[in-house]
Amino acid sequence: MRKVILSLTVIAAIGLLSCKKAIKKETTATKVVTISNQSQMTNLSFGVIGNCGMCKKTIEKAANKVEGVANATWDVDKKKIDVAFDATKTNEMEIHNAIAASGYDTDKVASDLNAYINLPMCCQYDHDMTLNNSEE
Repeated sequence: MRKVILSLTVIAAIGLLSCKKAIKKETTATKVVTISNQSQMTNLSFGVIGNCGMCKKTIEKAANKVEGVANATWDVDKKKIDVAFDATKTNEMEIHNAIAASGYDTDKVASDLNAYINLPMCCQYDHDMTLNNSEE
């Protein structure tokens, strides 16, 4: 009986120690995110035509590659991307152009035809599709 209790105590101690390490990792990652006093963070939302999860990855990757973009998230259902960026490093049109260069139409820029043709078949959207510009 003592061996069972001792074994359970050791297992519980190991479990608690591993939880503390995971918490420390999350805290460290959160502390790393800092914003300079000179940056001008801007939030922007605009339409991007696409179809699926593969589109989501490509669209977000294109937007996130633009210097100054902190975060970009495209909603498959709403066909909208939300972008947070430093206005001292980039602007709205650079983000539109980067997404269009990856093969996707935005509210303001048509996609690069060669990039569009090279998209997987499931990502080749109907060019007659329109974006709903109303705010929800």
